[in-house]
This record gives sequence, structure tokens and C-alpha cells, in this order.
Amino acid sequence: MERRAFLRGAGIVTVLVAGGGVWRAWDQGVFSVGQGPAYEPWENWHSANDGPLGLVRAAILAASPHNTQPWLFKVASSSIELYVDTARNTGALDPFLREQRIGLGCALENLMLAAGANGYQATPTLIPGKLTGTIPAPQPQLVARVELTAGPPQQSELYDAIPRRHTNRNPYDPNKSLPGDFVEKMRAVTSAELDVRIFLFTDEKGRKKIAGMVSQANDVLYGDSAVEQASEQWIRFKWKSVQSYRDGLTLDAVGLSPGQAVVAKMVPVSVLRRLAAGARNAYLNLLLTAPVFGLIAVRDRYDQEQSLRAGRIWQRAHLMATARGMAGRPANEAVEMVDHEGSTGQEARHAALLAELIGDTAWQPTFMFYMGYAVRPGLASPRRPVERVVR
Repeated sequence: MERRAFLRGAGIVTVLVAGGGVWRAWDQGVFSVGQGPAYEPWENWHSANDGPLGLVRAAILAASPHNTQPWLFKVASSSIELYVDTARNTGALDPFLREQRIGLGCALENLMLAAGANGYQATPTLIPGKLTGTIPAPQPQLVARVELTAGPPQQSELYDAIPRRHTNRNPYDPNKSLPGDFVEKMRAVTSAELDVRIFLFTDEKGRKKIAGMVSQANDVLYGDSAVEQASEQWIRFKWKSVQSYRDGLTLDAVGLSPGQAVVAKMVPVSVLRRLAAGARNAYLNLLLTAPVFGLIAVRDRYDQEQSLRAGRIWQRAHLMATARGMAGRPANEAVEMVDHEGSTGQEARHAALLAELIGDTAWQPTFMFYMGYAVRPGLASPRRPVERVVR
């Protein structure tokens, strides 16, 4: 199937090239996947003799919602401060800025791993706060401070996996078994946490239930024009915008086959929107390929510190999967519906559905994901350089 799709794409490209489409193919990055300045941070992330600034090079390769990269750093000789860039958010999709804080937690985890690997003893302090959904102040806000002292280098498989961790939106192989100890090791990721817990679902009935819940939530969310518009501002359709903005979601990283990606870059954006709107059940079918679903829960999903901790756990879990040759991606629409219902005054239906799913009202789900063996490698997303994110 994939080969036929690629051949169809190759045939279209041949026609376009013959008709003078070579320039558009080049202009849209058809021949430059994963190249250019926007992707250089993945190559120079491990620069020697950079001191604390080198830790930021690792931090900026972390996951974030829609690749918004909502972080800023203040670097000193013995400390690094992490700030939220309040302008970098997904609007109506994240009305309480909960996912934004989770993304900052991901960056903090990378920074902590890099600190240990580069001979620092790192002590983080997370700034408390409540996520209320009010309009944030325009100036950056401090969310964490990391004190650095000298210590023995501590290499780890998670640190080594940082440049290989990419969100993989391709289909997964449902018939390829997970490593025997993987689920237990994943559950142990939160063993030292008091306010964060991870729930995993591997049985077929549970996975189908979650897939249906997430898919339906996705349909409702993106049926809201405010959510759709807020999300679309972070989609980089044009290659020049990828290299200029160096953030957001790109056509290379949305899970298309190589041939489909080529065609997607060559056709007008209006055609892409119509095709996406007509792809009924595509997301549900994709979700059903996952052999394991995960859910990260906290005591209070709108507590800033707990959101940061949840982000650290997601980054750690994804790096662990990467180190073992596995792939992962968020599937957080059901939790986003909790935010959506809360911000629009609707009945809290999805909060109840998620509470029923985990069977423990003491925990509030804040992040959902799935993992497995993808049919194709995940591709890197663009990254802003260190110079743009250091205050």
C-alpha cells in the first residue's frame, strides 16, 4: 500500500516537473527534508565548552504543544532560569495554558538530563501558581530556577536519546509486541513523584475505548472554529515559513508517507484543507494501531507546578521509548475537551469519562499518549536557535 502511494505521488511529481514545476518543488523543500537552518539545532545540540548555555541547547529539543516552543532562558554561570513566553500558546485549544506548562516541563527535563551528563549537580525549584485561564501578562513569567554546582558526569540512555526523540505521527504496527519489561519500566517513571502518576492500557478493549474517546473529542474540538483557527496559526505549510519561524507543525512531520508529503507540498493549501476535511475516520484508524496508551495524571491539573512535573514525566517516558527503538506521540484531545468544556461553561462530561477510565477520583488526567513501533521513522521538527530563546 505504501509503495503504491509513493508511486502515485512520484507520478504526480513527474507531471509537475515536466510542466515546469521544478521550481515549486525546490521552493517547497521537496528535496530538502530535515535540512536548512531550522534543523541545525538537532545537529549542534552537544557543543563542547559551552558551559550552562550548552544545557539550553539540549532543552530546546524538547516536546511542546504544536511545537510552539514557549520557553525562554536566563543563563548565568551557576544557574538557569526558565520562563514562559506567554505569546507562544495555542489559544482556544489550551485556554488555561495547561499544555503550555507541560511543554515547559519537557524542556526542564531535557535541561536536567543535560546538566547531569555535563558534570553539573542540578537542583530545580518550581514556581507555584494556579492556571486560571485569565489573559496572561505580556512579559515573560518565571516558572522554574535550576541551581548548578559541580558534580561528576552522569551519562544516561535518556540523555543520549535526546537528538533522536521525535513525535511520530505515522501508523504503528499493532502486531509487533512490546519488550517484556517495557510496561513495568514505564510505570516506574513516576515512582519518585507524589503528585504525578502514569496509567497504561495494553488490553484491546481498553485501547479501543480510548481510541474512540480521543477520536470523538478531536471531532468536537476541531469543529469549533476558534480552536481550528488557533491551531492553524501554528501550521507551517510553506518551506520558507518553516525556515523563517522555525517552529510549528510541518508537512514533513504530520505522518504522511514520502509520496504523500511530496504531493502535499506541491498542491495549494486550499486543496489540502478539503482533503483533510474529507478524511473521515482517518484519526480513529491511526489510533487503533497503537499497542499501548498512556495517561499521565496529577492531583490538580490546573496547578502550575504539577503541570511542569507532568511535562517532565512525558519527556522522560518518550525518551525511554526512543532509547528502546520505539515511537510515541500525544493523543490529548480528551483532556483538551475538559479544558474546552470548562472554558465554555459546558457540562464537565469528559472529566467524568476520564475519571471512570482510570477508576480513581484522586487523580486528574492531564496528558494522554500512545506508543509502539512505527512503520516509518519520525522526522525532526524545526527549532528556534539558542540565540532566540536566551534573555
